[in-house]
Amino acid sequence: MIEQFEPTIIGFTCNWCSYRAADLAGTARLKYPPNIRLIRLMCSGRLDPTFVLQAFALGADGVMLTGCHPGECHYIEQNYKALRRYMLLQRLLAQMGIEPERLKLVWASAAEGAKFAEEVTRFVEQIRALGPLNWGDKVQVSSGKSQVTNDNEMQAPSPVTRPLPRRCPHEYQRQS
Repeated sequence: MIEQFEPTIIGFTCNWCSYRAADLAGTARLKYPPNIRLIRLMCSGRLDPTFVLQAFALGADGVMLTGCHPGECHYIEQNYKALRRYMLLQRLLAQMGIEPERLKLVWASAAEGAKFAEEVTRFVEQIRALGPLNWGDKVQVSSGKSQVTNDNEMQAPSPVTRPLPRRCPHEYQRQS
């Protein structure tokens, strides 16, 4: 008997809307596949693109980004930032040899538990049809940096280094 492939999905959810939609789906006992592992962010706009690349490098077969509907973000326009990053990530994944269909963006309000369960179910079926990614076999992940082991493949970008915090003008005067 052939064993059916069960994908591993990482879901980045907005604390205010889509995480609550997932919670509502659970309390309403709506069934959806247990393949998704949710990571709660304060806002979908806070998602660093390297989190998505690390998820794929560490063995995820698909990544689902969820947030508030456009215009309803608790942080004003941050979900528009998430949309721009999503479009950028789709192009980047295609260049890296990963099907862009493995990344999905869903808008769900706190009252849309049924929609959340439906979208997760559809996405798991879509990833199941695509098959396993196995991108992590080609990439070594160590100390937060990804490097491709095969010379013919494109390198995954390393995490962005943050600039040092700025000092206030009065702090410069104290040091003199």
